[in-house]
Amino acid sequence: MSEVQEPCRESERAPGRDPSIEAAWARWAPFYDLIYAAWLGPGRRAGAVAASKLQGPILNVGVGTGLELSMFGRNTCVFGVDLSEPMLRRAVHRARRGGLSHVTGLACMDAMQLAFPDSSFGCALLMYVLTVTPEPRAVLDEVARVIRPGGEIIVVSRISPEAPAIVTFELWFGRRFASQFGWRPYFPWEVIAGWLEGRTDMLLVERRRVGSLGLFTLTRIRRTQ
Repeated sequence: MSEVQEPCRESERAPGRDPSIEAAWARWAPFYDLIYAAWLGPGRRAGAVAASKLQGPILNVGVGTGLELSMFGRNTCVFGVDLSEPMLRRAVHRARRGGLSHVTGLACMDAMQLAFPDSSFGCALLMYVLTVTPEPRAVLDEVARVIRPGGEIIVVSRISPEAPAIVTFELWFGRRFASQFGWRPYFPWEVIAGWLEGRTDMLLVERRRVGSLGLFTLTRIRRTQ
């Protein structure tokens, strides 16, 4: 990434941001690590390991406070983006404190409007991102744009069970509390599957459960052309 002049620079503002989502994650920033580090750790580790095996550079979409930054291989080249500036400030501090020289940059950016040229990355890692964005397919479209042919999109996310009672509860919870929490609980596999059906240049490579309880799903998608 030739435009990056230091191992980790302060976040930069970008257009197209949703103020309600940004406000929700600003509220979460001081407590995020305490609440989510252990619970989401196995999925983060699985995603970082999978991404580190691919030819980079790696775009870490929704890097948040940077919990997974130390989990990437030190021979990788990682650029992290996130919508929340308070979260990013913590990621910058974590990268500098940990001497994470493989982190080549951190920037404040909307995943639906990435400020990168086409085919800039060999891999994009979306860690628990699709359930917090109002338009997950638009995010996938934009991420696909910046991945070069032969590269991969790796998604780590909770996929909602198909049990009717759980679906009903998650839909209700989402309507009542999604704006306060910054994420929605109901996220069916059909969101990703439907996106794949509409893309002739994308191939599902792998889909597997991760974590000791299998609460989350890791999905690998390859751009074929």
